[in-house]
Amino acid sequence: MGADHQIAFFLRESTAPDAERRAAALKGLGRTGRSEYAPVAAEAAGDPASSVRAAAALALARLGDPEAGRAVLPVLMSDEDPGVRCRASVAVTRLGLGGPAVIEAFARQLADRDRRVRINALEGLIVLGVPGDAAALVRLLGDPDPAVWGRARTLIYGCAGDETVRAEVIRTARQGSGTARARALDWLSESHTEHLLDSLLTGLRDPSPAVRIAVARRLFHVEQRQVQDKLAEALRTERDPEVAARLLRGLGRHGDEHVGEPAVRWLRDPIAGPSAAQALGALNTDTAAEELRAALADETLPSRTRAAVATAIGAQGRWDAVWLLLPLLDDPDDDLRAGALDGLEARVENGLRLWERHPVAWSLAAHLETDARHIWRTRNALFGLAQALPAVRRLADGSRSAEVRAAALSLLDGDDPTDERARHDTRRFLRSLDDPHEAVRYQAVLGLTRWVEATGSLPPGGEEARARLTALTTDASLRVRQAAAGLIEALDTGPVFDPP
Repeated sequence: MGADHQIAFFLRESTAPDAERRAAALKGLGRTGRSEYAPVAAEAAGDPASSVRAAAALALARLGDPEAGRAVLPVLMSDEDPGVRCRASVAVTRLGLGGPAVIEAFARQLADRDRRVRINALEGLIVLGVPGDAAALVRLLGDPDPAVWGRARTLIYGCAGDETVRAEVIRTARQGSGTARARALDWLSESHTEHLLDSLLTGLRDPSPAVRIAVARRLFHVEQRQVQDKLAEALRTERDPEVAARLLRGLGRHGDEHVGEPAVRWLRDPIAGPSAAQALGALNTDTAAEELRAALADETLPSRTRAAVATAIGAQGRWDAVWLLLPLLDDPDDDLRAGALDGLEARVENGLRLWERHPVAWSLAAHLETDARHIWRTRNALFGLAQALPAVRRLADGSRSAEVRAAALSLLDGDDPTDERARHDTRRFLRSLDDPHEAVRYQAVLGLTRWVEATGSLPPGGEEARARLTALTTDASLRVRQAAAGLIEALDTGPVFDPP
């Protein structure tokens, strides 16, 4: 059947007594017809059957005649059937319709019961660049569907210069409710905090945990004693673990002395426990240190909490921190080993005592080879620990694990031409340019980059190295290609550069 015969068939069927036949005919007309048939679809917009009205909206969108849809589509956007409303809003956007009637229809749909309709309304308003109804739009920040509130936030950002939108966001941040208020607070810049201060302080007692978290996040930046006292009071009375965790982290960073007792109380909670440990570590008092030691020995605590305790003990750096953490490197629990490694990293970074350096270096270097789960975490703990370099060099040369060899190479500076060991390290980098494993090749290029940044040229054997580096500019790995190309460019142009 030719196109003209098909169209003639669809036109006849569009007046059939059966609603489903009429709907099918309109869909077919939309697929095969031309814009001259849009009036047929527009007339069908008044059909008593919702399936036909939805098909009419779909046909109007496909036939591409804005004028035919301008009169009927805004009406269909308020249809009693959500499917019709949904099709009509899509058709309006597809046809590029605008004007007061369309904007008003989209504004009504912002409060629609059907999520698809709300999404389409937001999409249409985003295209038009107008808020529709500022109050309804900002209320959608509290919508439970991410597809809805995410688009609402996008539209609010796009309409940031609209005074009605800004006023509604501020009003919602001050006296709104639930998630909408929390997201309005997150949307506003820090410059609004002073004007919102009274409502923020009362917001610490808001029924919504999301609001209490958003309020606390903003108040942590206020350097006023009364504000910090209110936060401490809120922590003492808080019962929600998510909110307590936020308050513990914020007050802990400030070293607030009021955090101690609530932190101990929350240590056993699986959600707030890690934040409580972090707060006690920041507090760094004898009492806090004793609580952390007891918590580390308490195997009934959740592993994530004990891991945070281990990290906090390392951050505190008491006389026994290293000796408490080193045995944990052999613990079967992944989380606890990770916490111990982070704690040891803090000890290395803050400066080990003379008698701690070799035991930590030996233990971490051995751990680099044996803990495949935490290779790079172990590497970070080793960074800057000169006593570990002999063992690290052996791993760079002989480890069976490519990731271990890569991590070991990353710990070798290779940037002092007067140091014989550094010159040997550059030879390791050169050998590793041909390694079959991508991570090793990448770290080898970065190692040579450190040498070039320090000396201005490649190490002995530079011509061969340049040829190998040039070959790496076509490597299968993007980051290897970028690193190699950047090093060659630095050699040719002279400026020091940061590797990708």
